[in-house]
Amino acid sequence: MNTLRNKVQLIGRLGQDPEIKSFPDGNKAASFSLATDDSYKDKAGNKVERTQWHNIVVRGGLVKVVEEYVTKGKEIAIEGKLTSRSWDDKDGSKRYITEVLCNELLMLSK
Repeated sequence: MNTLRNKVQLIGRLGQDPEIKSFPDGNKAASFSLATDDSYKDKAGNKVERTQWHNIVVRGGLVKVVEEYVTKGKEIAIEGKLTSRSWDDKDGSKRYITEVLCNELLMLSK
């Protein structure tokens, strides 16, 4: 049995317009931040709301959809997988980022 073990589904709003990068081979990638909201009641019974930000990366044919229709504030649903990478910044410090590599996207805003 082939079981998918790395799957992420999120519904949220874009925090900024997508950044589109073009590569020499003609391929493109889009990246943007997605805000998801959560709420719970604390020990005193007060409602606590929190927002979490997720880094989203889109590649392939789906980039065209992102370029044409996805803008800051739009609500979308995405499905993809978690990826992590690291690099050395200009000061030589190791930096890390976790991203969702999106392979499906559904527009929820009109």
